[in-house]
Amino acid sequence: MAERPTARPASRRFREVDAYRAHREWLRYEGTGQRDLYRQLRERFLLRHASGPGWVLDLGSGPGRFLPFVGQEESRRVALDLSREMLALVPDAWTASGAPGAMPDRVLGNALRAPFVRGRWAEVIAIGNMLGFAGREAEPMLGEAEDLVAPGGKLVIEIAPGPGERSKYLARLPPKSAARLLRAPKRVVLARLDREGFRTEEFRRAPRDTFRRFSVAELENRYRRKGWSVADVESVAPLLGPDSARAAAVRTDDKAWWRLLELEEEVGRRPERWPEAAAVLLCVQAPTSDHTIK
Repeated sequence: MAERPTARPASRRFREVDAYRAHREWLRYEGTGQRDLYRQLRERFLLRHASGPGWVLDLGSGPGRFLPFVGQEESRRVALDLSREMLALVPDAWTASGAPGAMPDRVLGNALRAPFVRGRWAEVIAIGNMLGFAGREAEPMLGEAEDLVAPGGKLVIEIAPGPGERSKYLARLPPKSAARLLRAPKRVVLARLDREGFRTEEFRRAPRDTFRRFSVAELENRYRRKGWSVADVESVAPLLGPDSARAAAVRTDDKAWWRLLELEEEVGRRPERWPEAAAVLLCVQAPTSDHTIK
């Protein structure tokens, strides 16, 4: 019997990305209401937790889509990625964003061995499932990210605990009716959502050595032991989840869209929504230099 082929290391897979796949990565958050929802929830989370002035770093930055939402105007931003093709897109992406401040620096390198001084970065982000796709390398990669953060600095990470879920109530409404409902007062909408609950999506299993699923509880315990504080946790789009039809209908109504964003964030902060979420964002803060771990 032939031996089962060994999966390529994650670092090799991403280093070999060509120009076509790099462009596809940019389009992953463009062009549909559902993609807009996924992108804007991440952007809003980053803006709420943007660090003060200083050096900020996007590990596994890809085209640098989220760098405009990290740090302040005067911050020095750095994009680190394995792929030359991904980094080649950063200047155009930054210009298209209209963000103030200097163009990000681009560094070709591996997040497992980031070529930077440790303990000097005001904010480090690792989002877009970088940790998940690192597979067996995920935990050392997370440790590397933590080591880069300055005392009192922030780390924003994304994990994929489960298969995802969506609101049962919204899923049974016709798309236009769902959009009309979201124009109602928030308390009215929440009461109906909570009454019917949530439906878990089908789990698409990935080989253990190619995708690493962290749970929120696992990371909360990790940071409690390290003396870090957990500033915020939010599951991404627990109400609509992968429901593209209803996201498209809501996107055409500005009032319904902004209400949806508010509701997604409010429901996404409930701990009961985290275990089955397809994506969870966490912001954690390193202890100050005079902090003593007990």
